[in-house]
Amino acid sequence: MRFLTSVTSVLALASGLALGAPSPSKKPKPNTKHPKTIDDFQALAIQSLREAEARKPKGEPGKNGCTLKNARVRRDWEALSKPERKEYIRAVNCLWDLPAADTTFSAAQNYFDEFVAIHINLTDFIHGTGNFLTWHRYLMHLWEETLRNDCGYKGALPYWNWFKYQDNLKASPLFDGSDTSMGGDGEYFAHNGSIAGAGQVWLPSGEGGGCVKSGPFVNRTINMGPIRPAMQGYEPVMTNQLDYNPRCQRRDLTNAASAYFTNKNLWEVLLGPHSISIGHFQDELQGPYGTLRMHGAGHYAMGGDGSDVFSSLNDPAFYQHHAMVDRLYWIWQALHPQIADTINGTRTFRNQPPSPDATVDDPLDVGVLGEHLPIKSMLDTLGNDPLCYIYA
Repeated sequence: MRFLTSVTSVLALASGLALGAPSPSKKPKPNTKHPKTIDDFQALAIQSLREAEARKPKGEPGKNGCTLKNARVRRDWEALSKPERKEYIRAVNCLWDLPAADTTFSAAQNYFDEFVAIHINLTDFIHGTGNFLTWHRYLMHLWEETLRNDCGYKGALPYWNWFKYQDNLKASPLFDGSDTSMGGDGEYFAHNGSIAGAGQVWLPSGEGGGCVKSGPFVNRTINMGPIRPAMQGYEPVMTNQLDYNPRCQRRDLTNAASAYFTNKNLWEVLLGPHSISIGHFQDELQGPYGTLRMHGAGHYAMGGDGSDVFSSLNDPAFYQHHAMVDRLYWIWQALHPQIADTINGTRTFRNQPPSPDATVDDPLDVGVLGEHLPIKSMLDTLGNDPLCYIYA
């Protein structure tokens, strides 16, 4: 997508509303002159993209014919109707029932497991790296396409809006334990909280920690991990990190982690001091080593399996969490058009062991899940095949 040429010009566009936003009777009109909330930034991003599209000759579409009008729209889980949520849940259950497409990872018993296995196998090369944002963007695309192509899902990947229900995650439609949620809290398991931020941040335990006790996936078995569980008393597999280890999914919802979802932290990465480069943006989003920021906070808010950096995909809400990570990346790109296609970082976790800088031509290794496309193919959600989506 060709964006506006400066953040100043973006801020000057104060009249439009976010694409598909609810009517003013339902919530206040977004403030695009002085954005503070996620709704404000969402509206500002859409305005930027509309203006960029209007600047093209005769509304020329992107390289793959993608426009704001025909792009797939990813929405907040809460914004989906109950039938829409159930349709997404049906498709996830379908993936759990499909046999693994490849025998590379013997512990992978089904298609759902294959996504878990790939992430486990590549963890040290897709976090704290130059491809962190683009690799996970590609993973979200592959998950969405697999749901659609293999399980008949017609919708787009929904996201978890972190900036709602921070003080009461159990009330969130995503975690309320109903048949239209991603499951509720785990059964009570006595433990001394979780350790985050490379052992530097302690989070108090919630009221769960055991097997998820309600929701549409309550009887599902997960088959790999934990590798590096943050929750105290949750023992890792001790031999091969890809060993077969069937068990229930565990969760410990905690508002202590979700307290990091603030308008201040949001502003700092989208227009504030941590927005000035892709390096600043992604480092603050992930968190400086030994700290906790919004990306990590989402994982630790889920607790249990969701807080294991290696095997967090065992929690099906992983995909809603990382769709929100991608949403912030998408907004940042829209508000910073001159540097939207830049990357920063090396090819290994925090450059350990030392490795060359990542380049936009580096292939994104996704194992058997899909073609190993270059990073540059993931830098534009509107103009570069295979991506054609926006957020609302």
